[in-house]
Amino acid sequence: MNKIIASFMLLAMLSGLSAPAFAEEALATASAVAETMAAPVVEAVLAAEPVVEAAAPVPNKGDTTWMLLSTLLVILMIVPGLSLFYGGLVRAKNMLSVLSQVFAIFALISILWVIYGYTLAFGDGGGFNWMIGDLSKLFLAGVTPDSTAATFTDGVVIPELSFIAFQLTFAAITTALIIGGFAERIKFSALLVFSALWFTLSYLPIAHMVWATGGYLFEMGALDFAGGTVVHINAGIAALVGAIVIGKRIGYGKEPMAPHNLPMTMIGASLLWVGWFGFNAGSNLEATGGAALALLNTIVATGAAALAWMFAEWMLRGKPSMLGIASGAIAGLVVVTPAAGLVGPMGAIILGLIAGPICLWAVSGLKRSLGYDDSLDVFGIHAVGGIIGAIGTGIFVSPALGGVGVADYSMMGQVMTQAAGVLITVVWSGVVAFVCFKLVDLTIGLRVSEEAEREGLDTSTHGERAYNV
Repeated sequence: MNKIIASFMLLAMLSGLSAPAFAEEALATASAVAETMAAPVVEAVLAAEPVVEAAAPVPNKGDTTWMLLSTLLVILMIVPGLSLFYGGLVRAKNMLSVLSQVFAIFALISILWVIYGYTLAFGDGGGFNWMIGDLSKLFLAGVTPDSTAATFTDGVVIPELSFIAFQLTFAAITTALIIGGFAERIKFSALLVFSALWFTLSYLPIAHMVWATGGYLFEMGALDFAGGTVVHINAGIAALVGAIVIGKRIGYGKEPMAPHNLPMTMIGASLLWVGWFGFNAGSNLEATGGAALALLNTIVATGAAALAWMFAEWMLRGKPSMLGIASGAIAGLVVVTPAAGLVGPMGAIILGLIAGPICLWAVSGLKRSLGYDDSLDVFGIHAVGGIIGAIGTGIFVSPALGGVGVADYSMMGQVMTQAAGVLITVVWSGVVAFVCFKLVDLTIGLRVSEEAEREGLDTSTHGERAYNV
C-alpha cells in the first residue's frame, strides 16, 4: 500500500502538480485499488475457514468422583450392612444362611444387570417404551470409557459406566431386601431362581416406568428421587407375598424367635445409614447443592423417625428398646428416599415423625391382626414407609412448604399422581411375585423340609455354623 501511494506522489511531482493537492486523490485511488485486490483474498480465506461445532460435554471430575464414591457407599449398605442387620435378627442357627443369601444375591444381580438388566431398565423400548427398554446395549454393547450418561442438568454428563455401576447397586439391594419376608425357611436354590425371575419381571419394568424417559410413570410426572416405589414398595410387597405363599415358620407364635444378636443388628443399621448417603445423595447424579440437600434430609428424617419410634414404643410398652431405635432409623431412611432431593429439611423431619409410629404399628398391630409371618418386617417398614414417603413427596415438594417445586405444580394433582405410582407398583410387584413364587414352588419347591428347618439352615443347607461353641 505504501509503495502505491509513493508512486502516485512521484508521478504528481513530475507532472508539476503540488503534492498536497494530489494527496487526497492519490489516497482515494490507492484505497480503491487495495479493496479491489483484497476482496477475493478475504473471500477465499472465509471460504477455507472450517465451521466450528459446539464441543460435546465432558464429565466433570468432581461429579465422577462423587458417583464412584456413592456406588461404594451403596455396596456398603448391602454387604455388610444389610447382611449384618438381617443376620442379627434371625436365630443363631440361621445366621449364616442370611449372610449367604444376601451375598449370593448381590453377586447374581450384578452379573444379570450388565448382561441385560441395564439395557432393559434404561434403554429405549420403542413401542413398549412405556413399560420396558430394548436390547440395544445387551452385554453393554457400545458402552466404552468415553460413553456418557445425562444428568438432571442440561449439558452436564457423567461417565456411563459410573451410572451403570451405581444403578447396579440399586437393583441388587432391592432384590436382597425381599429375603427378610421369609427368612429361616426358604430353599437356597429356590431363592436364587426366584431372585432372577423377579428382578427380570418386576424390578426392571418398574425401574424403567419410573426413571427412564418415556416410562409410563415418568411421563405421568410421578416423583421418586431415589427409589420409594422402585426399591422399597417393590421389595416390600414381594416380601409380603413370599411370607404368605411360603407360610409361617414352624412354631411361629408358640416358640420364642427373638433376635440372636442385637449388637450385630445395630452395627448393620449403622452401616445402612452411612451407605444410604450414597443411595440418596448419589441419586442427584452431580456433586451440587442438590446432593447436599439429599444428604441433610437423610440425616434429619432418620433421626426424627428413630426418636418417634422410640418414644411411641416407650409409651406403649414402658421401655425404649435398641431394636426399636434401629428399626425407626430404617423407617426414616425409607420414608425420605423418594423425597430426599425434592423436599426441604423441615418436610423431611415431618416425614420421619410420621413414619416412625406408623411403621411401629405396621410391624406389631397390623402384622398381628392379619397373621402373616414377615420374619424381619420388610413389608411393615419398607412397603409401608415407602408408601408414606411416596405420597408425602407430593405434598412436601411444594415450594410453600420448603420443597424445590416442579413445573405446573398442584398439590392435589401431584398427590394423585404419586398415589397412582404407588398403586401400579403394588399391583405389579404383587402379581409378579405371586407368579414367580408359584412357578418355583411347582418346579423345585420353595420350602426346606421340616427337619431341615428345625435343625437350622446354617447346617442343613450350608454345612457350617456361625458359632462353634
